[in-house]
Amino acid sequence: MKLNLFSYFIKNIKFTLSLLALLLVMSGCSNNKTDFSINSSDGNTSVIIKSKEGKITYALFKNGKELVGTSEISILPNKLAEITNSSLNANNTNWKPVWGQFSEIKNEYNELVLDILLDKVKAKLYIRVFNKGVGFRYQLEGFKEGNEATFYCEYNLNNTNELYAPNGENPPLGPINIESLKEVKKQPRLLTPLVVKNSETSYLSLLESDLYVAPEFGTIKFKFNKDKNVLAATNKIKLKGTKVTTPWRVILVEEKIGDLVTNTVPLNLATPSQVEDTSWIQPGKSLWDWRVHGYITDDGFTYGFDTESYIRFIDFAAKKGIEYFLIDASWYTKVTKGHFTVTSKLNLEKVSEYAKTKGVKLILYYDRHKGDYGDDQLFSHFASLGMSGIKYGFMGNNVSFTSNAIQQSAKNHLLVDFHDSPVPFTGMERTFPNAITREYCHAQQDSRKAFTPETFIKMALINAIQGPLDMNNGNFDLIGINKGDRLKGPKKKNTYFSTVVSEAARTLVIHSGLVCLPDAPESYNKKADLFEFIEKMPVGKWDESIVLTSKMAKYISTARRFEQEWFVGSVNNEEAKTLDIKLDFLDDNKAYTVTYYQDTEKTHGIENPETYQIKKGTVKKGDVIKAIMAAGGGHCMWIKPKLK
Repeated sequence: MKLNLFSYFIKNIKFTLSLLALLLVMSGCSNNKTDFSINSSDGNTSVIIKSKEGKITYALFKNGKELVGTSEISILPNKLAEITNSSLNANNTNWKPVWGQFSEIKNEYNELVLDILLDKVKAKLYIRVFNKGVGFRYQLEGFKEGNEATFYCEYNLNNTNELYAPNGENPPLGPINIESLKEVKKQPRLLTPLVVKNSETSYLSLLESDLYVAPEFGTIKFKFNKDKNVLAATNKIKLKGTKVTTPWRVILVEEKIGDLVTNTVPLNLATPSQVEDTSWIQPGKSLWDWRVHGYITDDGFTYGFDTESYIRFIDFAAKKGIEYFLIDASWYTKVTKGHFTVTSKLNLEKVSEYAKTKGVKLILYYDRHKGDYGDDQLFSHFASLGMSGIKYGFMGNNVSFTSNAIQQSAKNHLLVDFHDSPVPFTGMERTFPNAITREYCHAQQDSRKAFTPETFIKMALINAIQGPLDMNNGNFDLIGINKGDRLKGPKKKNTYFSTVVSEAARTLVIHSGLVCLPDAPESYNKKADLFEFIEKMPVGKWDESIVLTSKMAKYISTARRFEQEWFVGSVNNEEAKTLDIKLDFLDDNKAYTVTYYQDTEKTHGIENPETYQIKKGTVKKGDVIKAIMAAGGGHCMWIKPKLK
């Protein structure tokens, strides 16, 4: 028994010491009740809370350096706040997501809970401090139903900080200097996730998590408060009850910008899974028909909205182990309440039955622009058709509506992929893992003015922080696409700036539970040796994910591990360059074989996009790979333990 107790103590000594340090910090200020300090378990991230003249403020520090200066945070800004009590908690547990960038996630934080009196209204302020970030949340109780509450949070940033933000169907915004926001008459629309470059060794991201518990707050928007010289986020609601819990206001803290993309703080703050049986939720790859229409094969077949085209997709998916086939909007011509008019060119029942015999699951698109079927019947109808998922189009940035759609999809065992600038529902893939991906970015073959190699990298380092993205990477017939002959664009010639190796790498770099491949089966068959990289990739089933190196608008290199195999993808901007990729992530004293998928000296993103080479070799931990990338190019590696 003594041995067991000793073993338990040793196993939990880090957690015990962390909690002891937290208790010592709190005991030093327990008599004050106006000033509080709370540190992360590693002691490097800290938050100072002050109460003065009825206002509560926070400040954020990393290694003693101030990252966010004194900033107000409130739930009822017009009422004086009095801290009446404080308590603290600590957590150090692990949990396993249904799918994602990691097979196991550590949830380690110290938490300060403040009881606050706002006149006669009771509130609690929760401050959770992680090693790589912090979350703030209010709970309000005893407020009259119908009255307004405002969740107000300031971010007092240094004037030299630079901001980057998503920008819908346009290139992401940034760099925007904080100082410049004081001068502009019309402020830019700053959406979540906002990236803050503090220096070359300090990056923040401002966003939110767990909108599921409070959809009425809507999505966060940032605005520069010129009177107070601070950036602020304000969400005002009318209370539907006497008790409300806000979403988490989240600040991620990293030394490298790429680490913001793999930061797990938003997932840890999200409500755990609300789906009891998740066995039917399977991430994977999907073929997609929309951009293939008009493609003419070597044997003279032209892809269209018809049964034969879809049979070809299903055959290829079955042959290559691709789990899904996504049928886009042209499967129906009209929609009214409770009824779809299926195009006469398509026998949907035949396609569905054929897919079942081949072990391929179908996802069906629904476009609200074409009519309102009625959401009460929509999801059960799709399930009755034998579908495994729904791609929901043009539903807008309505949080409550989107949350309901996700939950209705889950009840009917449907994956859901949201199209066209949807809600950035950060953390929702934990709460409802069927929320498999969303187009909170600009898909590649839409408006070409917005999509370049540079903007891809920006989206990979900005938009991707909020969660899984449906970007439709992986085109192989780049010459054909640039001719402008596809029915679904782009029509403007020579505007697709990429290489086929970059396209393969992009399917890995962008995290998604559903990687939608937008090209024709014949395009992939012609480059089957390159398609191997995508084919072998276990989408959404990763044990570990690392952004190895990255620079905003310049390049990004990402490594993901499944069991003992590593997949590495690197993507370049418009300037040819060589990246040094260090294989420090490999195991010690183990030899690996590697397949390189590379651009050549003659490859160019516009002039010669489909030239590539494949080589094999051996590597070990500590090796440095010279990844030579063309203009608009990329580099891929598939690394496996060497067989004895």
